[in-house]
Amino acid sequence: MTREELLERYAAGERDFMDADLSYADLSRANLSGANLTGADLSFANLSGANLSGANLRDRADLSSLSSLSILADLSRRYESAYLKGRPNLKGVDLSGANLKGVDLSGVDLSGANLTGANLSGADLMDANLSGANLKGVDLSGVDLSSVDLTDANLIGADLSRANLNRADLCFANLSGANLSGANLIGANLSGANLIGANLSGADLRYADLSRADLSHADLRGADLFDANNSGTKMDGTLR
Repeated sequence: MTREELLERYAAGERDFMDADLSYADLSRANLSGANLTGADLSFANLSGANLSGANLRDRADLSSLSSLSILADLSRRYESAYLKGRPNLKGVDLSGANLKGVDLSGVDLSGANLTGANLSGADLMDANLSGANLKGVDLSGVDLSSVDLTDANLIGADLSRANLNRADLCFANLSGANLSGANLIGANLSGANLIGANLSGADLRYADLSRADLSHADLRGADLFDANNSGTKMDGTLR
């Protein structure tokens, strides 16, 4: 399907583009909010600056070759944080089961997105906004999540082993049963986080904020808690 055909049908009120072949399509700055792209092939498509908020990209939608997400990205500095223009708007998007292997999602707004069952191996999520995102059971082992906003995110049972969460914001995130063994959590904000039964063995928690976090029955064997803030932290039955 060509860009012209897709946008013409969208402008006419159509939203169902299930299984559409959009490989190599130039969809830069296109407004596809609320579109049903279930199972669509978006490999090598250009989605820079596209609006996909609330779109359905679940069930094996293929975005594995979207290196073009970073095309025309204008990096500037605002309040010491990276602000990326030209990034697609993926706020609230349904990407459950989508193939995001190796995709550049750095700085992208994925707040409230559904990423359950998505393949994120090798994905670049640095500085991404994943606040309120559903990442239940997702494999993020070894992924660079430094400075990522994961406030209120659902990470129940997620595999974050050896992940780089340096200075990540996990305030009030649900990490119950998550695997954080060997993870880099230096300076991470885990204030109010649910870490019940989480595996934090060998994790680096130096300078982390664990205030009001629930670490009941968590595994902290070998974890480095040097200068971590444990004010009001629940640690009933933790293994140390």
